[in-house]
Amino acid sequence: MALPKIILIDDNSERCQQFTAVIQFIEYEIEVLTMQGFAQKEHFIDVIVIYVGYGLERQANAIKTITDRLPNIPVVLLVDKAAGLTVPSTLLKMVNSTQEWPVTYAILTEQLQPFLPIDEVNTDNKTLSGQSHSIQHVMALAEQVSTSDATVLIFGESGTGKEVVARSIHKKSTRNNKPFVPINCGAIPSELLESELFGHEKGAFTGALHTRKGRFEMAEGGTLFLDEIGDMPLDMQVKLLRVLQEKTFERIGSNKTVHCDVRIISATHQNLEDAIKDGRFREDLFYRLNVFPIEVPALRERIEDLPYLIKDLVARLEKAQKGTVTIKLDVIKVLIQYPWPGNVRELGNLIERLAIMTNNGRVTIDDLPIKFRELNPVQNPIIEETIEDLNALVQDFSDDIVDDNSIPVHLPSLRNGLDLKAYLTNVEVKLIEQALMDCNWVVAHAAKLLNMRRTTLVEKIKKFEL
Repeated sequence: MALPKIILIDDNSERCQQFTAVIQFIEYEIEVLTMQGFAQKEHFIDVIVIYVGYGLERQANAIKTITDRLPNIPVVLLVDKAAGLTVPSTLLKMVNSTQEWPVTYAILTEQLQPFLPIDEVNTDNKTLSGQSHSIQHVMALAEQVSTSDATVLIFGESGTGKEVVARSIHKKSTRNNKPFVPINCGAIPSELLESELFGHEKGAFTGALHTRKGRFEMAEGGTLFLDEIGDMPLDMQVKLLRVLQEKTFERIGSNKTVHCDVRIISATHQNLEDAIKDGRFREDLFYRLNVFPIEVPALRERIEDLPYLIKDLVARLEKAQKGTVTIKLDVIKVLIQYPWPGNVRELGNLIERLAIMTNNGRVTIDDLPIKFRELNPVQNPIIEETIEDLNALVQDFSDDIVDDNSIPVHLPSLRNGLDLKAYLTNVEVKLIEQALMDCNWVVAHAAKLLNMRRTTLVEKIKKFEL
């Protein structure tokens, strides 16, 4: 997919250059135009950023023209901090967000993220790849609930892909042309969480230098994803419950009631029923959120999906131009023995690390961290069930085995002697594994490649426990 497209409307070349550098650093596409230039062109746009300086009245008229012309395109105002401007409320109502300039890339990313296409927003895990019954069940539930507007509560350990499920539901819903706005309730200090959710007026508290929309307003018409809802303080739980019941809220420092049309999807790694017993979570809020529960299984509970996940993660690594890796069969046999406490996130981190650490991208057991090398690459029925998909993942054995005359290319040293039988058995096993993988584990086709009878190959598969 194409990169998110951002239009910057500004006539100051130095500021445009600085802003463009920030945007390109976070890997978004940007085009810089003057107000006049923008009016004369048609664009495919994801976000419009407008610098607000002097001449507010003239700019307000131009912004109104833009929002009337493109009512579904988010608009972000970039306000010069040094100018000391007070942006009128009439102008603030026309746009989706405001941000002071200069700005760091981290803050700008957070500001723009809710308005970008769902497939382009960076997440820890972007995949629910797999063929296991448990993950297929999760996909089916997500598909089923996406057609409604029901409130969804997603359970699962950290790193299992709860946000991926939430994004999938949003993408398949009728709200998919509106923002998907995530917020981690456990990562924001309790004293700032209310402002993050509901916004604040200028001067509402120390440091509130300008009016700011909260996540509820950013998500208007779309989906608000409340991650780690179990970590939300009790006083905020009361305020959230009111919003769910009345569909209204007030910004901090304002007595004006704001009506909202937002779908709520929340997620937690905690057992909320235990939290209710301990007095850490409100029972009435739990029942409001738990209309349609979905539980995402841990990776160790769907270990048969490991090859699919590796394949998908490697593809994403290559797409991001962060390198590549080739995982051999013996390495996968080791990886399936590991309990994966960090789930898919931990697997993704490992794949990225291996892409950096291995010189040629070919991963061997020796390339794995010590906690993996201590495991034994034992045979596992799970590999048998998913072997047809390993062909795209596993490096072939051509470097180790034969030339056109079936003679080993790299003969071993005989200085210290050699167990010829074991050596030849090893070569035979690798050739059989290669043939099977090349034929997607269709034994008849592999037997033809090896010029042997099918029944003979079946016997060897059993003998070598392949």
